[in-house]
Amino acid sequence: MAEAQNIPVGSNTTGSIAVAAESTVATRMSAEPSFDVADFPVPHGREEEWRFTPLERLRGLHDGSAEASGSLKTEVSAPEGVTVETVGRDDPRIGRAGKPVDRVSAQAFNSFEKAAVVTVAKEAVLSEPIRVSLHGEGGVSYGHTVFEVGAFAEAVLVLDHTGDNVRAANVEYVLGDGAKLTVVSVQDWDDTAVHCSQHNALVGRDARFKSVVVTFGGDLVRLQPQVNYAGPGGEAELYGLYFTDNGQHQEHRLLVDHDSPNCRSNVAYKGALQGAEAHAVWIGDVLIRAAAEGTDTYELNRNLVLTDGARVDSVPNLEIETGEIVGAGHASATGRFDDEQLFYLMARGITEREARRLVVRGFFAELVQQIGLPDVEERLIAKIEAELEASV
Repeated sequence: MAEAQNIPVGSNTTGSIAVAAESTVATRMSAEPSFDVADFPVPHGREEEWRFTPLERLRGLHDGSAEASGSLKTEVSAPEGVTVETVGRDDPRIGRAGKPVDRVSAQAFNSFEKAAVVTVAKEAVLSEPIRVSLHGEGGVSYGHTVFEVGAFAEAVLVLDHTGDNVRAANVEYVLGDGAKLTVVSVQDWDDTAVHCSQHNALVGRDARFKSVVVTFGGDLVRLQPQVNYAGPGGEAELYGLYFTDNGQHQEHRLLVDHDSPNCRSNVAYKGALQGAEAHAVWIGDVLIRAAAEGTDTYELNRNLVLTDGARVDSVPNLEIETGEIVGAGHASATGRFDDEQLFYLMARGITEREARRLVVRGFFAELVQQIGLPDVEERLIAKIEAELEASV
C-alpha cells in the first residue's frame, strides 16, 4: 500500500488515510444517500459536508424555500447516432447511476418536472461532440439529465452553463461495458448565479470515463462528482480547473467509490484565487472497498493564491479496506507564486507582469490540454487571460 504523499516544504497539506477503520467517507455525510428529501435534515452549517458552505448564499436551495420560478434555456447539438428524449419522472433510466447525497440534490431530484435522456447507440463512435448549452434567464430552476453511452461506444460531451440562475440539478453518466466518454462541464455563470449539482458516473466493465470540470463564474458554485464502477477493469479520470475571484465561493466535493476489482482512478484539480473573500473548497474522498482488489488510485489538488485575502480549504481523504492493491496516494498543496520562477523569467528580460501571466498559464496548461477540443481550449485560455488582467 502506498503512503499518502506530502507536497514540499512551504505547502499546506490536509488529509487522512485509513485502513480497515471506521468509515472516513461515511462520517462525512449526515445521512445515507436517498431520493427522499425527508431523509436529509435541513443543514445548519455545522455538519461535516456543509461546514465550508455559506448557507445564506444558497438562496433557499437547502431548506426547501426556493420554488421553481425561473427559466433555463437549453439547446442540444448532437451528431448522428445520438437520441435525445424528454421523459417523465417514472422513466426507469432515471436514478441508475446513484442517489442524492445531500438535501439540495434530493430537493433537485424531487422538484424537476421532465428529465432529458441523451443516448449514444451501442458501438457508435461519434465524429463530433455532443454539445449542451444551458443559459439561465433568472429565477430558480431544477433539472435532471441522463447520458447513456452504449457498450463499446465512444463520445465526447460538452456542458456549457452561462447566464443567471439559481440552479440545482443532478446529472447521470451511465457507461456500458467497453464504452468511452469524455465530459467537459464549464461553469461560466454571471456573477449573481448559484449552481449546485451532483454528477453521478456509473462506469461499466473495462469502460473509460474522463471528466473535466471548469469553474469560473457564479456567486456560489458547489459541484459533487461521484464515481462508481459496475464491473472490473473500469477507469476514471477526474480533472478540474477553477479560478475563484473576489467574493466568489467555489466548492468541488469528489467521491470515487472503488467497489469492483482491478479498476483505476486518477484525480487532479487545480485552482487559482484572487481578491478579498475569494474562497475555494476542494474535498477529495476515495474509498477502496474490501472487494476492490487490484485498485490503482491517486488524487491531487493544487492551489495558487494570487492576492491577499483569498482562502483555500483542501481536504484529501483516502480509505483502504484491502491491502491487495496496486497503489494509492494523495497530495494537496496551496501556495503563492514561486519567487525563483519569477526571478528566472525576469532575469531574461521578461517584465514582472508578463512573468506572472506565464507562470499561471503554465500552472493550468496540463489540465486545459486534457479537454482535447481546440475551440473549448482556446476559449478557456482566453478566459484565464481575462481573469489575470484583474490581478496582474
